[in-house]
Amino acid sequence: MKVFLSGSIRGGRQNLPVYQQMVQIVESQGHDVASLHVADPHVEENEAGMSESEIFERDMHLLDGCDCMVAEVSLASTGVGYEVCSALNLGIPVQCVYREGSTVSAMLLGNTNHLILLDAYREAKDLEALIPSFLDFVSGEDQVE
Repeated sequence: MKVFLSGSIRGGRQNLPVYQQMVQIVESQGHDVASLHVADPHVEENEAGMSESEIFERDMHLLDGCDCMVAEVSLASTGVGYEVCSALNLGIPVQCVYREGSTVSAMLLGNTNHLILLDAYREAKDLEALIPSFLDFVSGEDQVE
């Protein structure tokens, strides 16, 4: 599967190690991360030569080709929220993970769309169980035939 990873870039890079771990988890499950730039420590420098329109077009094109999205939503980010909403509108399943105690938007926490799953975690290592479980569900591997 192709997985779109979403995480804050301009809203703060405090969770960069978590994004990098998320990439490792997805790839260790045999899936591809379409949006590797989110976990790139030099993403802001790399995007400095791009217009906002080019960034938007790139991300929407990548998202449109994905089977699912995993979004880290602990940090407030308009871009991440926009990507989550876009994925849902495209019919793409979304897992939103967030550190317990984070102030997560009510627009996510209160969303009753059947395609969105919200999972709190205490430590980054908890993602090693949460993300594979979501990926197995999306790929149908955890469903009994």
